[in-house]
Amino acid sequence: MRSPYPSAAKLESLLSSKKEAYWQGRGERMALSLFREMGKRVPAYKKFLAANNIDSSRIKKWEDLTVVPPIDKNNYLCRYPLHELCWDGDLAGGQYNISATSGSTGEPFYFPRTEEQDEQYALLAELYLRTNFSVHKRKTLYINAFPMGIWIGGLFTYATIRKIAERTGYPLSIVNPGIHKEEILKIVKKLGGEFEQILIGGYGPFVKDIIDDGIRDGINWKGFRLGFIFSAEGFTEDFRDYVVRKTGVDPAFGTLNHYGTVDLGTMSYETPFAIAVRRIALRNKMLKRSLFGQEGKVPTLTQFIPELFFFEERGGDLFCSARSGLPLFRYDLKDRGNVYTMKELLEKGDKLSLSLFDETKKKGVPKKTIWNLPFVQVFERSDFSVSFFAFQIYPEVIRRALDGLENDFLTGKFSLQSTFSKKGRPELIIHVELRPHAHAGVLLAKKIRTCIIAQLLKESSEYRETFKEKGVAIFPSIHLLPYEDLRYFKPGTKQKWTIK
Repeated sequence: MRSPYPSAAKLESLLSSKKEAYWQGRGERMALSLFREMGKRVPAYKKFLAANNIDSSRIKKWEDLTVVPPIDKNNYLCRYPLHELCWDGDLAGGQYNISATSGSTGEPFYFPRTEEQDEQYALLAELYLRTNFSVHKRKTLYINAFPMGIWIGGLFTYATIRKIAERTGYPLSIVNPGIHKEEILKIVKKLGGEFEQILIGGYGPFVKDIIDDGIRDGINWKGFRLGFIFSAEGFTEDFRDYVVRKTGVDPAFGTLNHYGTVDLGTMSYETPFAIAVRRIALRNKMLKRSLFGQEGKVPTLTQFIPELFFFEERGGDLFCSARSGLPLFRYDLKDRGNVYTMKELLEKGDKLSLSLFDETKKKGVPKKTIWNLPFVQVFERSDFSVSFFAFQIYPEVIRRALDGLENDFLTGKFSLQSTFSKKGRPELIIHVELRPHAHAGVLLAKKIRTCIIAQLLKESSEYRETFKEKGVAIFPSIHLLPYEDLRYFKPGTKQKWTIK
């Protein structure tokens, strides 16, 4: 299939020269066209519209779409047979690459992917590979450390990197060890010196393990030109700072995180400008409050191309419309967040007499790499928290506490559990993973607990108020567990930050 999109080199220029309204308009036209086509060609969506008394023939322009309700797994995907969710009601007759959810929030669901979706990600990936890592100029080895198998990450990454290299002629090679750490470290030692740069793509906590294990094995990460591409979940700036300290990469151009789902694939990612703005906001309380709003919480901040993935926000809930094997219009991602235009984001800085263009330039982000695209910011999902004394404890708060704790004993991984004691009192247990050869100790557990309590008191008003009433009864219990403990830190799987 020939790509229906312009080359990444051409798009780079357009993204900085065309006004944001141009991209927004293209996005609205795509979403309206998608709605009309789904209303004609997708049997399940026809039934959904009929059940909600929506006459698709009356939808003539973008403003008419306000009456169309969102879809989600419960009211749409799980209500109709899989083939009825596909274009023309035909699953078996397509040429799909089928991925599945991990099942972390329920039963696995299978998503057929089209070549058009492969082209969408190839375009996004080529953009950041050029802008952030100059792969068109440097001989590059991409180490694909995402899980291989039915999950979307590993095989999708492999296919995309190969597609980019073959189509462009870039000196870009890929090796696919997946989640085998020893193999990854062997590759770095044996092949790293042959290339001008090494890129490592993987799940954040797993990549941190690679870095730490590599240092223990004698690898000098700062001796290589490196880049890191993360996915699957958000992380703190303390985590990014750790990666920067250990490897010497530039925070804005040497690291980036995707925002994606198996439902739709990679929808957006951290641009250098977005990373710099997030880091500036963390050091400016007024800007942080204006941008992120929620007390203590720092979302992942990304930019998106509206005609590929059109984001909307209602009351803090995020929706996305995009073409796919299972086309989805106004799909409820079950993520909390906000959508900003570039104009709105810049105005938030202007109101504080802060030019975000000037401030990010000081962080090493040149104007030519800043694109006139909207932003979507994503907070941690409510279903990835635990209930404790009638309020929610979010892993993100604990992650910030551990990321900010300087020590050589912890990997940074943990699992939150809310339970009850034998006497029926609520208990908050935090299972914490030790590094290899580290030993559990009372002093270390106390230090971790003190750090976590301080972070909870700082960030959670509910925790502060409950502490005034309950005192030490709400202090967490810290369980230190050995590296790769099979109950909570099984190697090769996505970390379960909460235990339900």
